[in-house]
Amino acid sequence: MGSSLRELRQRRNSVATTKKITRAMELIAASRIVKAQQVARAAMPYTNALTHAVSALATYSHVIEHPLLEDVQPPRRSAMLLITGDRGLAGAYSANVIRAAEQLHARLAEDGQEVVQYITGNKGVGYFEFRNREIEQSWTGFSIAPEYRHAKEIADVLIARFLAPHEQGGVDQIHVVSTRFVSMLTQQAQAVRLLPLVVEDSDGPEGDDEEYLPFYEFEPSVEEVLDEVLPMYVANRIYTALLQSSASELASRQRAMKSATDNAQQLIERLTREANQARQAEITQEITEIVGGAAALSESAG
Repeated sequence: MGSSLRELRQRRNSVATTKKITRAMELIAASRIVKAQQVARAAMPYTNALTHAVSALATYSHVIEHPLLEDVQPPRRSAMLLITGDRGLAGAYSANVIRAAEQLHARLAEDGQEVVQYITGNKGVGYFEFRNREIEQSWTGFSIAPEYRHAKEIADVLIARFLAPHEQGGVDQIHVVSTRFVSMLTQQAQAVRLLPLVVEDSDGPEGDDEEYLPFYEFEPSVEEVLDEVLPMYVANRIYTALLQSSASELASRQRAMKSATDNAQQLIERLTREANQARQAEITQEITEIVGGAAALSESAG
């Protein structure tokens, strides 16, 4: 009985130590997610302005012939950028986005397309390497706090691959699979086509486009502006996806660590009850042994 009590106490102490770790990770994630949300919100005005500029460029100039807007049909090869986390202990965050990537991969394969894989985050890299699947290029180490330079580096690689001839490994489409931050409780894995770009007009009433899109004058020429603005737009889309994924990872980690902390507390309470019961049984056994010994001595003395 003493051995059982000792094991229960050791388990309780071990769970209590784990609870301190999960609680600390929960608080760290909670503090970081506030900053991640602020950065994402701060980037939205620039993102909206750039989107309006690209929309106006297509709307007012009527120039749609550009390599980044060229839609090859049928597509023969596509590139996929998968955005995952660098670390675990974030619930189903990475698993959900990897599942969405696998579903997209299956759809592209059914269409007869070859898929070239790009990945950000150690979790995605580990998933593909464990299964001996080829990775064209990967980036790691910034899933929690991505910067624009990271998005620019990724965008340059993807654009160069898109503009390359098919015979030299060029791709006809580029897809991004990431996680969209909806709320602290909801994060949605999504797959969107990044290239070729599809620029849509304003959602306003027909004939009132001037009210929703500001008037732009493009200098020195529309073609040169397209060459500068469209790569910026692609990099910004990737940066937005990285920021949304960062906030989603932190929210998922905070929720997972809170659940782990609550479960640890429940386990501690259960182990405490079992330890108390074991201790009570041990005391009862000792009293019984003492009473029995005293009775035996009394009988032998009589």
